[in-house]
Amino acid sequence: MAPTFDPALAKWLWSFSRTCTEKHVEYSMKVLAPLGHASRVLFEELMQTENLRCYFCRGGYYEIYLTERGIESAKEESGMLSRYGFHPEVVSGAELREREAAINDRVVGGIFYPEAATINPYQFVLEMAKRAERYGATFRTTSEVVSLRNANDRVQGVQLRNGESIDADSVVLTAGSYSVPLLQGLGIRFPLQAAKGYHRDCETKPGGAPLLTHACVLGENMVFCTPMDGFVRFAGTLELSGVNHDIRRPRLEQLTKAAGRYLKTMEDATVKSEWCGLRPCLPDGLPAVGAVSRYPGLFVATGHAMMGLTLGPVTGKLIAECVLDGAPSIDIMALRPDRF
Repeated sequence: MAPTFDPALAKWLWSFSRTCTEKHVEYSMKVLAPLGHASRVLFEELMQTENLRCYFCRGGYYEIYLTERGIESAKEESGMLSRYGFHPEVVSGAELREREAAINDRVVGGIFYPEAATINPYQFVLEMAKRAERYGATFRTTSEVVSLRNANDRVQGVQLRNGESIDADSVVLTAGSYSVPLLQGLGIRFPLQAAKGYHRDCETKPGGAPLLTHACVLGENMVFCTPMDGFVRFAGTLELSGVNHDIRRPRLEQLTKAAGRYLKTMEDATVKSEWCGLRPCLPDGLPAVGAVSRYPGLFVATGHAMMGLTLGPVTGKLIAECVLDGAPSIDIMALRPDRF
């Protein structure tokens, strides 16, 4: 967190601290696990029916650890997840090195999560946009929405910065970390904070060995390492520093420095690209998905924190059901946007 006077952040942190309990973790898993399973099925459906080209890999991922304390904590977490339809496997350090040659001798063990899949998010979004256009969607990528149009306590469209109004029977707000001002314009309190994540893509020199062939999470450092088409993406950190895209170099450097503690191939890595992005985080760790009861015609889908891509397909399906007939196929009462 950046040192700053920010009453909204202070209030968010207080609310967040109250949910940091084992009871709330169990409650959250009961809500999120069915969404995760449904989203995995929907990803498969999208790949098959729309023939998306986005480096979709079904190979699961490994959480790897340098310390016995880390692996013991991971075993406890995997034990909890196994109660919700997942099948984690404890793997020794030697077994990990047999499966993934890039893992070094300092790694003492890990957990394999076979249900997981990885994807290139940028290519996924581009591919989905192309398919949406084929079905009749129109994208206005240079239009900035400045407010939600409200008439007689019903949201009936949006107002653009250029003065244009767009009428709509329904408005779905999916503005991520930029949702708060739009909701504030309607007098809605929405305690969302932008949490910055950093990304660095690395590749090897021509003719060099692959940096990594299986997706891994560096357990003690919470850096996700995802092999893609010719490079590996290192992503992680969660920085509460407001709505901005300022890059703090030490935070960025930490990604590959951490990788060097777990992987023996990093000395051959060269940086391909690097950037940061904002994750929309709500204090109870759950997203907001569904209708806003005070304003008919308004629906919200944001606050997914680090699960935006993971829960993207199921969120889209549930919001479509909310808009069309108000009857989502999964119980999402716990995710109602006006729970705050």
